[in-house]
Amino acid sequence: MIGIVEAFSPSYAQARTKFLEAAAAAGLSIESHAHPLQGRDGEDLAMDVVRDGPADAKKLLIVSSACHGVEGYCGSGVQVFALHDAEWRAKARDAGVATLYIHALNPYGFSHVRRFTHENVDLNRNFQDFSKPLPVNTAYREVQPLLLPEQWPPGPENQAAVAEYIATKGEAAWQAAISQGQHEFPQGVFFGGTEPTWSNRTLRQVLRQHGAAASKIAWIDLHTGLGPSGHGERIYAGNDNAVAVARARAWWDGGGATPVTSIYDGSSTSAFLTGLMWTSIYDECPHAEYTGIAMEYGTVPVLDVMNAIRAEQWLQLHPETPADKAAQIKAQMLAAFYTDTDVWKGQIISQARQSMFQAVNGLTV
Repeated sequence: MIGIVEAFSPSYAQARTKFLEAAAAAGLSIESHAHPLQGRDGEDLAMDVVRDGPADAKKLLIVSSACHGVEGYCGSGVQVFALHDAEWRAKARDAGVATLYIHALNPYGFSHVRRFTHENVDLNRNFQDFSKPLPVNTAYREVQPLLLPEQWPPGPENQAAVAEYIATKGEAAWQAAISQGQHEFPQGVFFGGTEPTWSNRTLRQVLRQHGAAASKIAWIDLHTGLGPSGHGERIYAGNDNAVAVARARAWWDGGGATPVTSIYDGSSTSAFLTGLMWTSIYDECPHAEYTGIAMEYGTVPVLDVMNAIRAEQWLQLHPETPADKAAQIKAQMLAAFYTDTDVWKGQIISQARQSMFQAVNGLTV
């Protein structure tokens, strides 16, 4: 067994090492999909996949981390702890459920403390049918001139314009305009891309391979950056289908103690989004009954999160930035998505563990 705090890591390289060592200690094989670029410290990058359970299992639980790179500091800790958790592994094994751990969906962002991929794409806005016209985010078009000013921190004029927008239209409108996803500004934030990213293509390959034999698939995708600090919001992650929503709520709502929210009915802290990653499961595993959630852990207030994303994107556009200022921006970015305290980490593990037990119970109904 590993301690809760010890399951987390201060860098992608250390997180990957802990994950691979945990898998090896559990006697599990490791499937590594090498990323074409290197990490912040020159380390190799990969989407690492570990399956705990037989290849022909009919019930499959996917637990994935780092869809939004920097959020992997949290998600990796959950996965490492789970691989060391004998009680959890026995629970899944005895129920006939195989668990598929996908570590670092976006390893580049994880290592470089970015939300976005090396293509500057928000992976969770990249799952579109690119043969068709892409959605247009007119609200983003309106705020784009405000998001990335020439100087950082923003000057008084920019701050006043942002404050006026929020005062006039509301904080939720500001969040929605920015975060919904957009395909018009490649150097902007929350860019959904114009073609599938490396992570998109690689994930689809993993799903096809490991989901082929499953008749029931559950997916818990680990995220941070929305909601009260340490609180894990279970956000329904699937098509707008009443039966599937009801099934997710039956599995994960804990009799009302841990409610499942939805972007479809406005109950989630998340805005309505497009190009979401979970759509891939319907494409790659159409034979399986799918039920999923995003586990969204709170860190700091949403405006602070948005400002951290803006600052980090500004840094990408200004590589001439002095090292001390760049380090400050990266530290701000990490703090927006990862609260480095023992209490927060304990909250993360306990809620993730609960949701995983709930998923196994749901899969075996």
